[in-house]
Amino acid sequence: MDQQKIIQQTADFVKSKLYGQGTGHDWWHASRVWKTALEIGKKEGADLFVVQLAALLEDISDWKFNGGDTKASSKIAREFLTSIDVESSIIDHVCEIIETLTFKGAGVETAMRTLEGKIVQDADRLDAVGAIAIARTFAYGGYKQQEIYNPQIKPVLHQSFEQYKQSSKTSLNHFYEKLLLLKDRMNTNTGKKLAQERHEFMEKYLEQFFKEIGEDKLVFESKVRENENS
Repeated sequence: MDQQKIIQQTADFVKSKLYGQGTGHDWWHASRVWKTALEIGKKEGADLFVVQLAALLEDISDWKFNGGDTKASSKIAREFLTSIDVESSIIDHVCEIIETLTFKGAGVETAMRTLEGKIVQDADRLDAVGAIAIARTFAYGGYKQQEIYNPQIKPVLHQSFEQYKQSSKTSLNHFYEKLLLLKDRMNTNTGKKLAQERHEFMEKYLEQFFKEIGEDKLVFESKVRENENS
């Protein structure tokens, strides 16, 4: 089995499906996750073949664009990897990672079983922390025709995936419902280090956001805590 050939075939397949997609879940997202997962995998001593395949395929058919089907990506991944004769044990591992990876709400644990899964999960989450995360958040919000900000809609720390999927959001609330939570959910030491700087950048951005709209960031965040404790 020529692993490099398979990885390139997989990259070409993903690019053909996601190139030009405008919601922030495009080929460049997949490419960044691939690159970051490879970087972390080398430092953490993981199986880089599994890491790269899972990183490339994890968002091939995101549930947000498939009526909430959380297994859509793993189904496509399995079909594709089978078609290019990847070993069944590797396919099973890759699909397990893809099915477990998704963030499902503040109160929902999504623990990974394997080192490779932890690495891909970190790489995917790192693309949801920092400057790129800010851009992706507003790109997706525009696609969903969400308001950027509405002071009457408080962030919700969702306690189930169903609640997370069905909630009515603003783009600003997404920072508090997901993005700011990711730093403390990194699995690997490498992931934690990379997340810290990106997290701090988001905090600075939010300070400037609230300054420009003439509201107190701390007062807004107190509402988040009230919702969590109510």
